[in-house]
Amino acid sequence: MKPKTSVVMRNIIQQIRENFPFAMTEQELCAETCSHGCSMKLLEYMDMEITAWEQRLDNGEIPNLGDIQKLSKSSKKIYRILEKNQLVGGGVPG
Repeated sequence: MKPKTSVVMRNIIQQIRENFPFAMTEQELCAETCSHGCSMKLLEYMDMEITAWEQRLDNGEIPNLGDIQKLSKSSKKIYRILEKNQLVGGGVPG
């Protein structure tokens, strides 16, 4: 039996919160050159996206597979950039 899409979305959000360096300060995020993208802006974007989805899920909205794929794809791309900027460890989670 496949899990409900709302459960899958909450699991993705949990993985993002566990693996992304949201607790880093601005000095830590911007200490090196962001040659692959601004880590601070990418983390702000990802935090906005998952916060919005948490609110939507709490309000009873049911995500479709496209919503799940979109969040998963953007989180993987951002994780790779954070990895290139040496802010997270190796390997894309999930």
